[in-house]
Amino acid sequence: MARKHSRPDPYGDLQREDEAPAVAVPCWLCGRPTGKTIVWHHPVPKSRGGRDVVPMHPICQQTLIANFTNSELQRHGMDVDGLLANPNVRKFVDWVANKAPDFTATTARKQR
Repeated sequence: MARKHSRPDPYGDLQREDEAPAVAVPCWLCGRPTGKTIVWHHPVPKSRGGRDVVPMHPICQQTLIANFTNSELQRHGMDVDGLLANPNVRKFVDWVANKAPDFTATTARKQR
């Protein structure tokens, strides 16, 4: 009878010689290198016809969602400078610039 779960690799934590170390991709919004958790964000929401995805920190994505509606995100599209023109987003990016890649914190809720 086959096993339900396979046995774990005892050497799984060790980096193999033939494997190159992973290159950290920069976050689309803040430009910092991404950590272990990468969110693939749609700059133009899928509900508005967006297909492109960009790598982001979860905290950066939460900030965008809290500060913009889907219509506003559709208008800005792939323009990061347009998003950074918002004072709340600019203040956030300046604040998070010196934080670790895997830094998380609570973000402000969406203002209705």
